[in-house]
Amino acid sequence: MRDLVETARQWVAEGRVGFLARPVTEQGFGPRDPAGAVLVDVKGECVGALYRGVFDAELVAEAASMGAGETARVCEVSVGGGEAVEAKLTCGGQAEVLLQPLAAIPREWWELLGQGVGVALVTQLNERADQAVSVVVRGADQPSGDAERRAGELLRTRRPGRDALYAGSGLVLVEAYPSAPYVVIGGAGELAEVIEAQARLLGWEVSVVTAVGEAEKLLDVRRDAACLAMLSHDPDFDVPTLRTALALGIPYVGALGSRKTTARRREGLLAAGVSEERLRTVHGPIGLDLGGQTPAETALAICAEILAVLGGREVRGVRDAEGPLKG
Repeated sequence: MRDLVETARQWVAEGRVGFLARPVTEQGFGPRDPAGAVLVDVKGECVGALYRGVFDAELVAEAASMGAGETARVCEVSVGGGEAVEAKLTCGGQAEVLLQPLAAIPREWWELLGQGVGVALVTQLNERADQAVSVVVRGADQPSGDAERRAGELLRTRRPGRDALYAGSGLVLVEAYPSAPYVVIGGAGELAEVIEAQARLLGWEVSVVTAVGEAEKLLDVRRDAACLAMLSHDPDFDVPTLRTALALGIPYVGALGSRKTTARRREGLLAAGVSEERLRTVHGPIGLDLGGQTPAETALAICAEILAVLGGREVRGVRDAEGPLKG
């Protein structure tokens, strides 16, 4: 969705009649982008990615047939196995796709998405699904109902997500786009480079830092989305940086090292006034217990653990394993 911001703004400024299409309900298709959406206009231009474009022509036709008074339309689409293979989808599936004129989407939505902040859009449809009202919800907003509460839950997962709720007057679509995880890597080197590449593949932001002041500044400024992956074994760098991350309540704090190094850091953090309770939140030794040995495998284990922790998943980390760290 964020990749549509500039186009949506341009079309609105030009007065072009455009429509935003995104799924309400889905079955099948295999793994798919939870942020998938496409902009279409009545002349057939499509910008964005939704099911690899297999329904674009159908959505353009639906948009062209919408009446002047309609602010929404729910289109049922489906694709069989053969067409799915041709479109390079994992498998066939069916979905209900919501079409809305850009004029019905709050401009604030595009502004906040463009700024990269965490934000949700709550769209209430009437019983006939031909009228809709969309409102913007920020993560810090107090929920006024089930839809706003669900928006807050989705934003806290740090991953784009959608959910459909059913209220008395019709369906409610909740779309959440949290700010992307911001990984601060403490310490340079080959592993830092591979973690950076893996994180960027996931669409995350990354900074590699080697100084305490620089690390502390980035963690403080981006504390809502920051994650710390401490690779350095320098006590003058790792302990104060870890202490700052814990004091700020960073969602994910991990530290690479042997059990001996982990114990050394623990003693240093205790001496610096960090409580036992806060220490238990540190993922050290860092990463999921995948048996990885190469830098690429270790980077995968670290990024997978960050993903799991931010998503509230219970997984087995290396810190919970017994025996040697390298299998």
